[in-house]
Order: sequence, then C-alpha cells, then structure tokens
Amino acid sequence: MAVDQESFTHDLTVVLSSIERDILICRNGEQVKISSITGKIVGLYFCSSWCGPCRQFTPKLVEAYEDLYPKGDFEIVFISSDKDDESFNEYFAKMPWLAVPFSDAEARKNLKQLFKVRAIPHLVILDGTGNVLGNEGVKFIKYFGAEAYPFTSERVNYLRLEEEKAKENQSLSSLLVYGSPDFLISNDGSKISVSELEGKTVGLYFAMSSYKGCKNFTLKLVEVYEKLKQKNFEIVLISVDEKYENFKEGFVPMPWLALSFKDKNCERLVRYFEHKLVPQLVVISPDGKTLQQNAVKIVEEYGDEAFPFTQEKLVAMANLEKKKLEAQTLDSIPVTADRDFVISNGGLKVPVCKLVGNNILLYFAASWSLPSREFLPKLVTAYQEIKKKDKMFEVIFISSDQDEPSFNNIFSSMPWLALPFDDERKAFLSRRFNIVGIPIAIAISPSGSTVNTQVRQLLETHGERAYPFTEELIKNLQQQLDKNTMGWPKKGRDEIHNEHELALLHQQVYLCSRCKQMGYGWSFFCKHCNYGLHPKCAPKQDEMN
Repeated sequence: MAVDQESFTHDLTVVLSSIERDILICRNGEQVKISSITGKIVGLYFCSSWCGPCRQFTPKLVEAYEDLYPKGDFEIVFISSDKDDESFNEYFAKMPWLAVPFSDAEARKNLKQLFKVRAIPHLVILDGTGNVLGNEGVKFIKYFGAEAYPFTSERVNYLRLEEEKAKENQSLSSLLVYGSPDFLISNDGSKISVSELEGKTVGLYFAMSSYKGCKNFTLKLVEVYEKLKQKNFEIVLISVDEKYENFKEGFVPMPWLALSFKDKNCERLVRYFEHKLVPQLVVISPDGKTLQQNAVKIVEEYGDEAFPFTQEKLVAMANLEKKKLEAQTLDSIPVTADRDFVISNGGLKVPVCKLVGNNILLYFAASWSLPSREFLPKLVTAYQEIKKKDKMFEVIFISSDQDEPSFNNIFSSMPWLALPFDDERKAFLSRRFNIVGIPIAIAISPSGSTVNTQVRQLLETHGERAYPFTEELIKNLQQQLDKNTMGWPKKGRDEIHNEHELALLHQQVYLCSRCKQMGYGWSFFCKHCNYGLHPKCAPKQDEMN
C-alpha cells in the first residue's frame, strides 16, 4: 500500500500544534491537550460540510468511532476545509471526536500539505508512535467499518480473505446473520427467524425507495412474489435508503421481509455482492448458494415463469423466447389485453390491427435527449420521402419523457403515430428490444419480424435510400459507398485543422467536427486530435490534395 508519509514518524504534539496552541477542541467547546492523545491510534480526518461525499461518509465514521471509542486507544481529529466558522461549527456539532480549531487556518493548511491531501474526504491513520499506517482510511471504513481496526493493511487483507472463505462456504444464515440479530422483520413489525427461510429460494432485494426505478420494479416484484410465495420462495429487502422515513415508506407496500434499517449487515452485503446499481435482486438457492447475481432483468422479462431461476430454467426460457421472436407478429408486440391502439398527434386512437401488413419503425426517443432532438428533423424528412414511395410505411413513437407536457411538445412535431404517454407497453418493448440508449429506431417487416435494429445509423448514412432496411439492400448500399470511396484521397488536409493530415477511415460512430452531427461509416479523421469530418463536410478532393 503506497503511502507518501509512511517512512516518517510524526510527533503529534508538533504536527497538530502551532506556536500559540497546544490544544484541540471538542464540539462542546472544551479544550484537550494534544499530548493526551499521544500513544493512541489516531485518524486525521480531512473533510468539509460543503462536500457531498464527506456528508455521506461522516455518519459511517461516527458509527465506527462510537464502536471503537470504549477501547480507549483510538481517536480522530477533524481538519476542516470549510469556508467559514459558522459552517465549521454546524458540521463539527455532528462529530463526537476532536478538531483543530477553525481559527488556526495556517495549521490546517500545513496539515493538508504535509499529508498531501488532494481530495476529501480523506482519512490518514497514524499508529501510537506516529507512523502512518495508511491513507486509505475512508475506503477501509466504508468497506469494513470498525472491523478494520487497527486499519493496517494486514488487518484489511485478513478481512478480505475471510470474505472469500465465506463465499466458498456460503449459506443463508452466513449471509443474513453475520454480526446481526438472527431475525428479519415484516412491515407490520413482526420478527421472523432467519432459520424459517432455510430450504427456500430467497431473493435479496437491494433497493432505494425514493428511486423511481425501484418503485416501478417493486410493483412487478410484488406481482411475481404473490404467485411464487406458495412455492418456497421468499424475498428479503436490503435497504440502501439513507433516511428511516424513506425506508419505512418504501417497505409498506412490500409483502416480504427485510433486514432492519441501517443493520450493519446491509453494508456488508452491498460489498459482498459487489452491489453498484439499484434495483438489484440476488437469488439464493435452497442450499444457500448464489444462483443469480442480479435477476432484475430476468424477472422483468419472464416474471414468475423464471422460477426457480436456475441456469437450466433460464436456458429453457431463452429458447422459448427465441421461438416467440421467430413467430413475432406486429399485433403481438405493441398490444396488451387492455391496450390495442396507438394515437395520432391529434389524439385519435388507431387500432394496431389496422397497421398489420405495414413496414413499421419503432422509434424510441425523448424530448430531454439532445441526440433525439438532433435526429428528429432527419427522421421527419426521411419519413416524408419514404411515404411518397410507400403508403404502407409508418412510424410509432415510444417516449421516454418524464412528464406529459414534454411528451406532447415533442410529439406535436411528429407526423406519425405514438404509444400514449407513460404507456405500460413502453417497458415491455424496451425489454424486448434491449433499449439501453436513445434515440433508437427498429424496423419491423409487414409480417411482424424484426428487420433491423440499427435504422438510426442507416438513415444518418444513407438517408431514405436505406428503406426498407433489409440486410441485402444495406449490403448493396455499403458496397456502393465503399466503391465511391475508391476515388477519394486517402489522406489530406483541412484548412480549419491543418496541424495534421486527415486520414480516410471507416468508423462505427463519430461526431463530425464541422456540422456537429453524428456520422457512421467513412470519415476523414485525425487520430491525434479526435477531429473528424463527414465526407460531405470534407474539402473537395483537389483542395485536400
């Protein structure tokens, strides 16, 4: 572990003091001699009230400190980066440890320079003799809390090794009872022993109640749970909420169990399962082993049919889905039991059945998306040109807008159809076509099969000539484009960018530095400066030569 100051022994009575001061202060105003903390393990905590990551980390550090304080050989000293005395006092009031007085700005500045503090929060750990044990105290506390004490690399490596051993011998009780009570809670306050879940398939549901994505998935998960709870299936909420009010409100509609709010095991499980995004659903088999690291997409796609979430079951479901896709028809895509229509921007309902036999473009976009707004005029132009040649062509807009006025505003500029705002079919279609970014345009044939999922790129490159987006047509267009490039210069210079030569390159996607539009395929590009031009924006051949 690389530490800049680890080869030095620091005398705390020197580095924490100044000419006129040999004391530290408590939050109640009391003064403590610096000499009283010599011989202890000391954490120098550099942070500030204006720093978001500091405000998130400080409560974790308080918790660890209160666990370790009874040992009598550990102390923390706050070195503030606040801008004014009022902010310092307000923030320090939340800390149970000591601080360098805010008035001693010179001492605070010297400490930051001495320990090379470049970002906050930053926690330097010194042993009883003043040697630096590590400068990764923030990471250690986040990962292991008070268990990391005395914060040596040897201790942390030991804890990591123990976690790896725990994964090899994983059981449901080792996951849910580790350092915690041996019971879970229901939303009516009842306590249920973890042992009652032994032998069941268990989903560990990591969620944040205030996050819209979790709220939406919870609705789906409740539906699945109600169908599976008679099949030895249980769910345990692992809340990552910061406030109890949010946890309580989010837990109310959940018919399953939970670890208590701020249970120390919650943070351990977050680390154990390498949790990064919410929602996350880890599935544990009846023998306590991990079946799925994150089954959210599986539940969204297959619902209760995916149970018991084994690999064999998922392979069978994937094969079934493949057959469904092969048998896909238009009226099997944007149609549910109570929704079988799309709308015009005049508000008229158009039955989906009337579109059967048409070439359809499913257009996923939103008004808040700059690429969507930039691509829209091109799509409108292509739509109008294609309609002149083929009346049996239509576009269906599938919006990701956050509110109805925004949806109405962008839809008013579209001459085609759309799913109504906030339509439940949008989630299904996004999953079906694996939509992870917008705008996306997907071509559906008259028979209902998927023709092409890269229509946006094709229209950017070939315009309306790419219609009807079949593989054979695109291949011919690309061959023609490649043939045309044979007469282009392979290298040249641009009067605006004359530092380096521009080389003719084929790229999957790039941004034209002149017209600021996305490009696909051939470009004149400078690798040194990431400067690229559409062929139509590049200088004429004789100018480049």
